[in-house]
Amino acid sequence: MTDLPRSHLLAYALVAVALVVLALRQAGRGAGGPPAPAVAPAPVRLERADAGGAVLVHVAGAVRRPGVYRLRAGARVDDAVRRAGGATRRAELTQLNLAARLEDGRQVVVPRRLPGAAAAAGAAGVAGVPGVPGAPAVPLDLNTATAEQLDQLDGIGPTTARKILEYRAEHGGFSDVEELGQIPGIGERRLASLREQVRV
Repeated sequence: MTDLPRSHLLAYALVAVALVVLALRQAGRGAGGPPAPAVAPAPVRLERADAGGAVLVHVAGAVRRPGVYRLRAGARVDDAVRRAGGATRRAELTQLNLAARLEDGRQVVVPRRLPGAAAAAGAAGVAGVPGVPGAPAVPLDLNTATAEQLDQLDGIGPTTARKILEYRAEHGGFSDVEELGQIPGIGERRLASLREQVRV
């Protein structure tokens, strides 16, 4: 009967020692733990820095300082024109949506207004829209026409009208009606129809 308690006591002692060793190991691991949380904030700071963002745009056409500019994300076309020194006296800002948001990598072209544009535009407005049955046959001036006026021409939709305005801004205007043939979407058949509806 006396041997049984001693074996029990020995087993209890071994268990107690094992528990102490485990406790010491856990304490050692806990001591090395604090550095881990310190690394976590780094990705958060990077995300906040990227959230500010910026866009690169190419401002061309009738501005004082054409070039590539970096603007804040969410900036408008008006901001890009101002950053490029503002529009020149020959600029036709009515053909731009100054409130449109800028997109990275895009080009902002400020169209040029050619001499006599106001008078020609007024005459076109009074005479009527060419290409519409019953309207007076007054050719539309390619160098002063708006996107809405171009859209009314036979075979010209909003997309082609925009391409015509982009070509006009890039080349400083049309010198010949035949230049329309260089615009994607205008083939020889459509050009033949447009020759009677437009002029330069």
